[in-house]
Amino acid sequence: MTPGEIQTNQKKVMFPRVANYNGVIRYFIEVGLEQTYIMPPKMTRHTLEVGARYSPDSVCTPFKSTLGSMIEALDIGADTLMMSHGLCRLGYYGELQEQILRDLGYEFDFINIAEYSTGKKKDFLKVLKRINPKVKYPRFVKYAMDGLKMCEYIDEITAQYYQDCGFDPSGQYKKAYQQFLMATEMVNSRAEMDAAYREVKQAFQQVNLVKPLHPLRVGIVGEFFTVMDAFSNLDIEQTLADMGVEVHRWMNMTNRMLHYPGEKNMNAKINDLCTYEMGPTSTANIWAARDYARRGFDGIIHVKSAGCTPEIDVMPVLQTISQQEKIPILYLTYDVQTGEAGLMTRLEAFYDMIAMRQA
Repeated sequence: MTPGEIQTNQKKVMFPRVANYNGVIRYFIEVGLEQTYIMPPKMTRHTLEVGARYSPDSVCTPFKSTLGSMIEALDIGADTLMMSHGLCRLGYYGELQEQILRDLGYEFDFINIAEYSTGKKKDFLKVLKRINPKVKYPRFVKYAMDGLKMCEYIDEITAQYYQDCGFDPSGQYKKAYQQFLMATEMVNSRAEMDAAYREVKQAFQQVNLVKPLHPLRVGIVGEFFTVMDAFSNLDIEQTLADMGVEVHRWMNMTNRMLHYPGEKNMNAKINDLCTYEMGPTSTANIWAARDYARRGFDGIIHVKSAGCTPEIDVMPVLQTISQQEKIPILYLTYDVQTGEAGLMTRLEAFYDMIAMRQA
């Protein structure tokens, strides 16, 4: 069999765009499972509008953007789509999105991870077998561990970037960060991952930051997808950083999925505010908001997509934190119609308010 024939026989797998993590998925699919990964195009207004055109009006905004991402990937050659499971309506995305795409006339294999999310190893292995029937469990473990380490690298570097990039007039911080993200989409070994991580850390250290002793600090909390994905939140972290704000966001893949202390342990920290769990990220967001307040942050921003029921439930609790801890909270909801001009007006007013409170 020639190399060309091997390539032809490979699946062309796609997973919708999620923040900066698609390089991790590419690494696992191509290097670990030895299949072709179709990197979905970066999301644009067109992506969202296409997804919204074929989505029910009542679904939350990430459904529409991920559906649009799938359509764009199918149009450039993907033949196998994957969709995640979840603890809210995300768990139903896959089934509905698959039916919509088939009604549109697309032909593809659809791997809905929600169908296999029993917690049993044998069922998860069925997902891997759908991608590559010949995959061996030890190989999966090795490359899965590599992928998890890359997630940790991405989250650590991203957190450092948004805390410091607003104080670099040279622009070198941003350049180093963008080069790092590009590297994560191309690495083919653990050694290359480690090298990219070391290079960006070294580049950050070489930048002379012009940072005041007490910069304005804002903590961002909110719905898992929208709060992490720069396209979905109109790049709110970079916008704040460009105003000269030190931006913190606890919610990321590492903190919520890899090193989460458990819902019971987390709930014990906020049981005076919340008796019951309200959703997949609700407990963590309530804890993070109060943690920011008690650490002396200047303000908190709550981010969610339109129609996100769990985060709607969180808002009254956040208002209690705002009153008890004397900290302002800005609530932002994103949908297909959300524009940059309106967002900037609200962010500038919020910035002016917290700056005057600090003065």
